[in-house]
Amino acid sequence: MIEDVEPPYVGQRLTTRFAPSPTGRLHVGHGWSALMAMDMARESGGVLRLRIEDIDAARSRPEHVAGIIDDLRWLGVEWDGAIILQSERLPLYDAALGQLKQAGLVYPCFCTRADIAAEIAASGSALHGPAGPLYPGTCRSIDRTHRADRIARGDSHCWRIDMSEALARTGPLTWQDMDAGDVPAHPERAGDVVLARKDAPTSYHLAATLDDADMGVTHVLRGEDLRAAADIHRLLQALLDLPRPLYRHHRLLVDAAGRRIAKRTGGCTLAELRDGGVEPSRLRDDLRAGRFPFGIRLGSA
Repeated sequence: MIEDVEPPYVGQRLTTRFAPSPTGRLHVGHGWSALMAMDMARESGGVLRLRIEDIDAARSRPEHVAGIIDDLRWLGVEWDGAIILQSERLPLYDAALGQLKQAGLVYPCFCTRADIAAEIAASGSALHGPAGPLYPGTCRSIDRTHRADRIARGDSHCWRIDMSEALARTGPLTWQDMDAGDVPAHPERAGDVVLARKDAPTSYHLAATLDDADMGVTHVLRGEDLRAAADIHRLLQALLDLPRPLYRHHRLLVDAAGRRIAKRTGGCTLAELRDGGVEPSRLRDDLRAGRFPFGIRLGSA
């Protein structure tokens, strides 16, 4: 059983990060979050790192990486050290996945999305997690020989964590909220999540957890939509013997109709504000004071 210990980072120099995905231009919510992260670092004499989470080869674009850098510089967000690109760190993720394979904690999943949907529909009583119906574990019971044969012949597959086995190794876990203190972790609510995708040797959960540890991140500030991810990241920290940071999850911004501001819905971008003649110093002051443009407001807690 893995012992749940106090966070080793308490009392050390604060290091936080801003970690956008280059799948579009930054919106005002990203700018607000980046400013909060920078202010947290500067107020404590700490460090802010910039990480570009560009493992989604189908959606990430070099021009969006350049746009992120331009937008942050225009807003006045200053980071420390070199910019980290996840696409340059694939061997790190692959090594960690190999460690989990050796421990018998992951299994290959050959299901397509259609296969999973059909299995869930046929069951009539699928378990649900924060993101919807959970993967029903179809490939978990495939024997090792059959798995090896399918991999050898090139069948497309991802790698999923065997959540029951993982929790049997760790026992109960908690993660540390900067404001609320210890929070019980419930990674089982996410089911057998994907740790390496079919098109990449990692996933958001594995890459972000490894990067935070490797970069010495002590405090993670991110949106409320990623609160449930802290449970999974805490589990991976325990399984891979990684230090655990402290977390704060801020409220999300919504538009006048109550819809979440997001890239995919064409949220108010920093580039649009810049092109519209907005002064970055005024915008910084407004965002720090909780004043948002064009009817944007804080969503419910």
